Amino acid sequence: MNLPIAFEEKMKSLLGEEEYNAYLQCFDEPRHYGLRVNTRKISVEDFLKIAPWPLTPVPWISNGFYYDGSVYQPAKHPYYYAGLYYLQEPSAMTPADRLPVEPGDKVLDVCAAPGGKATELGAKLKGEGVLVANDISNSRARGLLKNLELFGIGNMLVISEEPGKLMEFFPEYFDKILIDAPCSGEGMFRKEKKMVKAWEEHGPAFFSRLQQSIITQAASMLRPGGMLLYSTCTFDPLENERTIEYLLSQHPEFEICEMDGYEGFEKGRPELTEQKIDGMEKTVRIFPHKMYGEGHYLALLKKGNVAPGERKEKTGNKKGGKKIPEDLEAFLKELNIELDPARFDLREERVYYMPEDLPALKGVRFLRSGLLLGELKKKRFEPSQALAMYLKKENYKKTLDFSVDDDRVVKYLKGETLDVEDLVTPKEKGWFLVCVDGYPLGFGKLASQTLKNKYLPGWRWQS
Repeated sequence: MNLPIAFEEKMKSLLGEEEYNAYLQCFDEPRHYGLRVNTRKISVEDFLKIAPWPLTPVPWISNGFYYDGSVYQPAKHPYYYAGLYYLQEPSAMTPADRLPVEPGDKVLDVCAAPGGKATELGAKLKGEGVLVANDISNSRARGLLKNLELFGIGNMLVISEEPGKLMEFFPEYFDKILIDAPCSGEGMFRKEKKMVKAWEEHGPAFFSRLQQSIITQAASMLRPGGMLLYSTCTFDPLENERTIEYLLSQHPEFEICEMDGYEGFEKGRPELTEQKIDGMEKTVRIFPHKMYGEGHYLALLKKGNVAPGERKEKTGNKKGGKKIPEDLEAFLKELNIELDPARFDLREERVYYMPEDLPALKGVRFLRSGLLLGELKKKRFEPSQALAMYLKKENYKKTLDFSVDDDRVVKYLKGETLDVEDLVTPKEKGWFLVCVDGYPLGFGKLASQTLKNKYLPGWRWQS
C-alpha cells in the first residue's frame, strides 16, 4: 500500500523503526469483523445459544464478538432486523464501552451517526434517563435514528445541530458525554484505503481545530462531577494528546481518569504534549499490530466534583393535561407496560412518549424527540415501527411468533401479506406484534386469518 511519505515519517518517529515494520506488516492481514450484542433486548448468554454463526469473544468488550465476514453475512439475517446486535469494528466498540453510563443518566453523543456508539449508550441506560444523539449532517442523522429505533431505544432525542448551538439548551445538563470526534482517520488506513486520499486533502491540522472547538463546547454541557470520553480513529498527537492538553488548558477543572485496561492497549504519551502533561499516560492508544482491531485513541475525563446538595435536577417541558384519544386509550390497554400519561406528547396526528426532565427545546432541529408510539388516522390509532422494536414480546397481548426458519419471516420483512390460519382462530383480529423466536420485528393487522403487513417500507428486506 502506498502511504504518504509525511505519514510514514511520523509513524516511524512515533513507533520506532522496528515497531513501524510490524505496523506495516499488519496491512497484509485480513480485516477484523465485529458484532456487538444488544443487551437491552437479549443477554450475551442467550444470544450465544441462538447465534447462527461461529463467534469469538472480543477480549476487552464483554458483549463484543468477532465473526468471519468473508463467509457470513449477519446483516442478512432476521435477528439483525430484530435489533439483537450491531455490526461494528472491534476497536470502535471501545469508547461507548469505557464510558461508565448508568441507568437514569443524561447522556450526550455529540457526533453520533451512524449510531455504533449511541446504540450501546442507549442500551446501557436500560430505558431510564435520556440519550441525546446529535449529528450535524441531517442525512447521516437519519441513519442514526433508524439504528436507535432498531435497537429499541425510546428515551432519546435525535438532533441535527452544530455542537455550539446545543450549548444554549443544555448548560451543565449531562452526566456523561461521548465525543467520537471527526478526525484524519489514520487508524482506518488498513481497513479503508480511501481514507489515505482524504488524509491528503484534510490532515491532522485541519481536524485539530475542529476537535478543540467540539471538546470545549461539550465541556460546558457537562455537569460538575460528570464524565466525558473523547475518542478518535487516528494516531496523530495533535488530534489526540494535544487535544486533551488543550481542553485542560481551557478547563483546568477536568482531570484524566483511568480506564479498564487490556494487554494490547498502549499508554498515552505525555512526552507528545507541549507541557508534558502528567496523567496523559492514563489515556489509551490502540494500534492494529498490537491487537485484533483498527487504530483508535481514547481519553476519559471527569469534570471536578459536585458538592453535597449542589446538583439540581433539571425540569422543563413536561407535558400533561391532554386528553388521550379513545382509540389510543383502547390500544394502550393491549400493552403490558406502564406509561406515564404526563409524558405523552400529541403533535398533530403523531403521539410521542417523552423522556423525563428535559429543558425547554424550542428552536432545536429534531429528527425525533422521544418514542414515536404511532399515529392517529381518522380517529384510528396505528402503532409505529419504533414502538414494535421498543417492546418485548411479553409487553403486548397479541403476538405471532415465528421460528427463524419459517419462510414467513423473510416474507414479512419483505412487506408481503401472510397466511396465518395455523396460528390464529377465525375470530381473532386487530393489531398483532410479529416476532421471530420471541423477538419483535414489527406490527401487522389481522383479519380472516390473514395478516396485513405493516412493516415499515424503508426498512424492508432487500433481496
